[in-house]
Amino acid sequence: MKLLKLYSILSLGILIFPLKANAQKTKPNLIIIHTDEHNFRTLGCYRDLLSEDQAFVWGKGVEVKTPNIDRIANEGAICNNFYASSPVCTPSRASFVSGNYPIKTGSYRNDIPMKDEVVTFAEVLSKEGYATSYLGKWHLDGDAKPGFAPKRKFGFNDNTYMFNRGHWKGLDDVNGKPALFGKYNPKTQKQTISLKKVTKENFTTDYLTTKTLEILERDKNKPFCIMVSIPDPHTPNTVRAPYDTMFSNLHFEKPKTLKTPLNEMPSWAGAKGKSLINELDQAKMQRYFGMVKCIDDNVGRILDFLDKNNLTDNTIVVFTSDHGDLLGEHHKNDKSNPYEASAKIPFVLRFPSKVKAGKVIRKAFTTADFTPTILGLMNAPSIKNTDGVDASTDFSSSKKEVVDGRITYMTASNQNWIASVSNRYKLVLSTKDKPWLIDLEKNPDEDINFYKNPDYKLIANEMQTELLKQAKQYNDPAFSKKKARFISK
Repeated sequence: MKLLKLYSILSLGILIFPLKANAQKTKPNLIIIHTDEHNFRTLGCYRDLLSEDQAFVWGKGVEVKTPNIDRIANEGAICNNFYASSPVCTPSRASFVSGNYPIKTGSYRNDIPMKDEVVTFAEVLSKEGYATSYLGKWHLDGDAKPGFAPKRKFGFNDNTYMFNRGHWKGLDDVNGKPALFGKYNPKTQKQTISLKKVTKENFTTDYLTTKTLEILERDKNKPFCIMVSIPDPHTPNTVRAPYDTMFSNLHFEKPKTLKTPLNEMPSWAGAKGKSLINELDQAKMQRYFGMVKCIDDNVGRILDFLDKNNLTDNTIVVFTSDHGDLLGEHHKNDKSNPYEASAKIPFVLRFPSKVKAGKVIRKAFTTADFTPTILGLMNAPSIKNTDGVDASTDFSSSKKEVVDGRITYMTASNQNWIASVSNRYKLVLSTKDKPWLIDLEKNPDEDINFYKNPDYKLIANEMQTELLKQAKQYNDPAFSKKKARFISK
């Protein structure tokens, strides 16, 4: 009888063990491909959502083909209204990994280290048994440059190929560790490198992708979470051959808003600043497109690995960026203001087992919403008291298109403006100018102020009430003083 009971117990254990093993295998994997200063109009999947004049602001047919990033969108979901919580590197990245607005993380401006107590999505997944890795630019450990493998890992257990700052064009292995390719002057913090000598083995985008594939090969038989942060297409606009000349045949026309008289622009747009431009640098624009093409080709390498290893169905792939690049719109390059090309970022997500292919989400999000949403989509424990929302049901619902008028909030690292944004409207309050209300549907060029228009009175009031409410709720620096400093009339 005792032997029979023992046999029964052993048999039950044998049956249960495979169930546990299978449950472990069914945990979804996560790969985040994260770029820096990426204009959403350079991606085919975003051009497909735009009118022709908005898709081709540099001239009809002036485009870079991005079939691999487009594949993620076509086989998953694309967010049409995803914004940086603050359109600058450090604040946006801090929000992305934590689910909180920049001031709560401590990293509300560039080069300010993230608080030790911040909990990231990687820390949650690590505790859930995931192999967690981070490669590429981090920018959350203060002013260290390049700052390889910071001691504070924030849940990314393998951060061997993480570097804190810099847009290095070449990386190499030295004694089993990553190092800058070429010469580096620690006093000037500059890398001297000849891109003519850089190959696909050493160019940073390729190098980081190769290391990502090595980690995938190492961890493919267990749940994994990998974030690879490519420092392109941020300036300097340089790229290895053949991408450096791939678009030399293109001529970039001036965007319509590059012709706007400066006196018709709001002060928060930097209309009186030194960085204004009146012409496009053709060579830099061509190389920017080259950087995007190189990125897309490397995204293809990652997708191919997933296909060949039967990992596609159970792996969430996210492609996104920290902020945009105006690329000549509104007389500006780079970022830092609330215009679409600066603050709106690409965000596409594929998860075949849960997310309907071809889904379009027209709902305003910021980078603060990423962490609670991805943890929700993965059925992982949530982080308590995050500022962002869990929007996982928007991705997993049976709807092919999600339309939601949610109003959310963005802030400036220089504290000159705050903005509320929905899937159609944007309101900017500034210390330097009158309120600006933008109707993105009627005026996608964002050069008309509807604030005083009587037909928009209710909308203006709603956007302003919600903006001031959220800015106060999330302890925006503007409310650290006795009175809000923004002009609101």
